[in-house]
Amino acid sequence: MLETQRRVASSSMRVHFIAIGGSAMHNIALAVQAAGHEVTGSDDQIFEPSRSRLRNAGLLPAKDGWQPQLLDATIDVVVLGMHARLDNPELEKAQSLGLNIQSYPEFLRSCNAHAQRVVIGGSHGKTTITSMLLHNMRQCNIETNFMVGAQLDGFDRMVEIDPSHSWCVLEGDEYLSSPIDRRPKFFWYGAHYTLLTGIAWDHINVFPTEEHYILQFDQYLRTLETGATVVWCEEDEKLRDVIGRCEREDLTFIGYRTPACHPDEAGAMRVTFEDGSQLTTRLVGTHNIQNLAGARALAATMGIAVSDFDRGIASFQGAARRLETVHEAPGFTVFRDFAHAPSKVRATVNGVKASYPERTVTAVLELHTFSSLNQDFLPTYAHALDGADEAIVFYDPSVLEHKRMPALDPAFVREAFGNPPGLQVITDAAELHGTVQALPPQNRTLLLMSSGWFANADWKWN
Repeated sequence: MLETQRRVASSSMRVHFIAIGGSAMHNIALAVQAAGHEVTGSDDQIFEPSRSRLRNAGLLPAKDGWQPQLLDATIDVVVLGMHARLDNPELEKAQSLGLNIQSYPEFLRSCNAHAQRVVIGGSHGKTTITSMLLHNMRQCNIETNFMVGAQLDGFDRMVEIDPSHSWCVLEGDEYLSSPIDRRPKFFWYGAHYTLLTGIAWDHINVFPTEEHYILQFDQYLRTLETGATVVWCEEDEKLRDVIGRCEREDLTFIGYRTPACHPDEAGAMRVTFEDGSQLTTRLVGTHNIQNLAGARALAATMGIAVSDFDRGIASFQGAARRLETVHEAPGFTVFRDFAHAPSKVRATVNGVKASYPERTVTAVLELHTFSSLNQDFLPTYAHALDGADEAIVFYDPSVLEHKRMPALDPAFVREAFGNPPGLQVITDAAELHGTVQALPPQNRTLLLMSSGWFANADWKWN
């Protein structure tokens, strides 16, 4: 890692990406190229928008598939994506050559060893808070390196790597680093400042019990730099337990809570903080106001004046697929959200209903992740959709086949959600498209939640 750090700062490197088509991986590849280094990569499948963005940068592999002939002793770093398998021929070639193989979080750490590292972690809200902070730092003319899980307005890509920047803001994922590095990604970053949003069991394929999942956050606190600052949500019971049993006396803990808020007549949210200051935001949902409070507290610990934060955040429009407005007309709004874990689904549904109390809120949830399609995990979704007036759960049986998972009975899925009145469980893409498209667009808010794409549904609203 130290050698990578020196090469990033002083001279050109050759970097090869195994599984370059991933959301994070292709953005890191673009950032490495923009920093003046030579980039190659490959993947067995590359979808949009990764394909077009790689093509435009001249980085799209000549053909799909693994190409071990691209690797030789002149490669300085091989960045291994999670999509690759242990028997990947390029990985085996890199290992046989004794090349420097790193997961992408290890690579990001080595590229930012010189910087003050800020890491946003937790089971939900990471992308939104990271996006808020990056937006605000740009408004305050504070240059920073970063990695964020969504495309932001005003940013060319989701990753920036520049040795001249003294700050680095990273979205801290608790999922595994790579096929040969089974540690959570955020263990790598060595944060000087961190924010934790809360803990809600996810990734059952990696963390089979809630206790095992929570343990990752206990261990994460041990990875922080000496004298680090931890901003955390005091309203989360499991996080409160983790903070309470931390034995590190060198850490500074700063709690935050959801401030008072209410929608105004124009549809915006009026927020009042404990110090009496107020601001108006177009963000929807009390969970997003909680995220706003966390970002505000984190920015203050970094030396950004509260007045500057409040002024800068006024123009924040949100991150892609994070309660993103995809259609708006009088009396009818359609949101697209990345929500998939039970706690996030529940918070998103309840937050949207609180923002539109006079409208019919229709929540459509696609089960797409390994956890959400797992029969043992599904009961954790009980009552997650109860806050909606109408609810639809969709899953595609072909996704289960692709993931080599057993089929799901719609009756079991309905029971797992607590049998709310009127819940529809749909397993056919055409039926889903027709059902959603037929919803009357009067006095209604439609909430589409998925980490996937609803079987590439092409909904259109006038």
